[in-house]
Amino acid sequence: MSQADPADPVEKKPGAQPVKLAIWIGIGTVSLIVGIILLAQFAIGAWGSRSLENDPGMAPEALARRIAPVAKLQLEGKTAVAPAPAARPKVATVAAVAPAAAPAKSGKAVYDTACMACHATGAAGAPKLGDKAAWAPRLKAGMDALYASSLKGKGAMPPKGGNTALADADVKAAVDYLVAGSK
Repeated sequence: MSQADPADPVEKKPGAQPVKLAIWIGIGTVSLIVGIILLAQFAIGAWGSRSLENDPGMAPEALARRIAPVAKLQLEGKTAVAPAPAARPKVATVAAVAPAAAPAKSGKAVYDTACMACHATGAAGAPKLGDKAAWAPRLKAGMDALYASSLKGKGAMPPKGGNTALADADVKAAVDYLVAGSK
């Protein structure tokens, strides 16, 4: 007994109705193109030719309020540097204090922070701390030459061991520490 199959012929053969398939592909393509165009319009702000000329937020007074400084600093005995905005804020007065001189660092402290990376390992040909043979030719040149090399740099060694914030006296103390440990 052969009986007709009640299943939909589209389910068995997707290509049985090419017109429906073409319609759905067309609808999808048109929807995608319209979506891209709308997204582009939104992204560039092209919803009409909106002019900012008459916008109250773009008035010179409104712009001045938005970009006005939020505060002014006035040192004692000096006049304020920032121009006064529309509403005058209260100005804090700060007494000027001279910076205190930094205390001198010990030679070992400077060596530990700036010199150890190269002079403990011998990196880039740097003479190691305690290596008398490597330090002998440098000591023959004299302490002034060693100070000048450490302050101005020599070969791969940058000026002041790469820490230009160090005072000259601190660098000289580090040189003295290295020389004392290598005699």
